[in-house]
Amino acid sequence: MDNHLEAGAPVGVDRLLLDEVRAIASAAGRAIMAVYRKDFEVEHKADASPVTEADLVANHLIAERLEGLGSGWPILTEEGRAPPWRERRGWQRYWLVDPLDGTREFVKRNGEFSVNIALIDAGLPVLGVVLAPAVDLEYAAIRGQGAWRYHDQPGPIQVRTPADPPTLALSRSHASRREMHLIETFSRPGAEARVVRCGSSLKTCLVAEGKADLYPRLGPTSEWDTAASQCVLEAAGGHLTDLSGRPLHYNTRDSLLNPMFVAHNGLPLDFDRLHEIAAL
Repeated sequence: MDNHLEAGAPVGVDRLLLDEVRAIASAAGRAIMAVYRKDFEVEHKADASPVTEADLVANHLIAERLEGLGSGWPILTEEGRAPPWRERRGWQRYWLVDPLDGTREFVKRNGEFSVNIALIDAGLPVLGVVLAPAVDLEYAAIRGQGAWRYHDQPGPIQVRTPADPPTLALSRSHASRREMHLIETFSRPGAEARVVRCGSSLKTCLVAEGKADLYPRLGPTSEWDTAASQCVLEAAGGHLTDLSGRPLHYNTRDSLLNPMFVAHNGLPLDFDRLHEIAAL
């Protein structure tokens, strides 16, 4: 176990700061929904991923308001220019933001997209907010202090005891033949593993609130895709690790791409088998 993972949030990371970040996420959510309710154009970035007016509006709003907090901490967002590694490597604490996670779901208008804001300290997320504005659902967490879900009945959340067979949270937009092998791997004789599907970082949050046991991601993601929901999951008693069982760390190298990972509630995992499935 990483000793830093067992530590609480650093000084200055508290419920007051969390409430300020929640307010920023809420404002971004309102801006996103204003675009969602009208006709909008979809463009594509160099990596073929979609981008809309909502991504850009939310990005500007979040960056401006985080700067307005006056902390002086750097801000790294999906839609902003990433500073070179020689600059980033000196960051102890910084904001890591995906202003609209799940743009494909936004374009499909299925509501399963989110605003993700995380605070990274010494390579680990210590504060996280995940807001799904279309369904009025929010998760928030502080490392060592707890995780909370805000919806019809707001309150603290925890992962559940692993089920047998488990429930897998899987993507709507990235279905692949690997899924068949994942479901088969986690099924038991006479009892197939259950599957729940949704978009964006909400899959990790389903594990955090005890509605799923694991979310295996065997495809590419970037650091801003996972940081906020990792904080929620770990504060709720779960784990988000690479396929060697190591917790994801941030800003440790030049690339901003994550390794393949699995978010889970302590379910025993055969990482060799996950590597085999990933290679398919």
